Amino acid sequence: MSMNHPAIFPATMMPDSDWWKALWPDPEGVLRRLGIDFGVSVLDLCCGDGHFTVPLAHIVGGMGRVMAVDLDAALLEKAKNRAARAGVLNGTIRWIECDACSLHNVLPSQPDYVLIANTFHGCPDKQQLAREVFNALKPGGQLAIVNWHSRPKEDTTVLGQPRGPNTALRMTPDAVMDEVLPVGFRLHGVVELPPYHYGIVFDKPKAS
Repeated sequence: MSMNHPAIFPATMMPDSDWWKALWPDPEGVLRRLGIDFGVSVLDLCCGDGHFTVPLAHIVGGMGRVMAVDLDAALLEKAKNRAARAGVLNGTIRWIECDACSLHNVLPSQPDYVLIANTFHGCPDKQQLAREVFNALKPGGQLAIVNWHSRPKEDTTVLGQPRGPNTALRMTPDAVMDEVLPVGFRLHGVVELPPYHYGIVFDKPKAS
């Protein structure tokens, strides 16, 4: 999701829930396509109002763990309320208010999986963020980045209006790889997420 903090993540304001639901009617299905499964520990980085956080909790179940990070306290409160309405038990999700580029100071444990949805394009120092995630992940863990395809904004309509980041901010999968692979990740695969998104999954090599 997006952080409502333009000084750090420009042009990544949180969309209203109506068109977000129209764009992502089956968030759990999206997460499963990205390889998230029962029992893993997942960090939802830049979780916003929890549109993906709550489905993550359902997928990983009682044997898994979800940590949700955002810089915006108001959005975290909305995410907590969403989780409560969905019947997610207290303590299932660990809510953390912090800058995404300072994970090493705040995470209680290393996750198996990190999800960054619709935010990576707005990070001023993308390699720094990728490096922070690399250091936070368990060896053998995975990072998934969900992005809008690099198409003109006027071509990506939701509920009859152009949506998503400005055209100039959108990234191709190759552009994302150019930022992420140099810090030590390996490409796992690219997943199409119609109508307007793709997901790239990266592996952190296991310790030798």
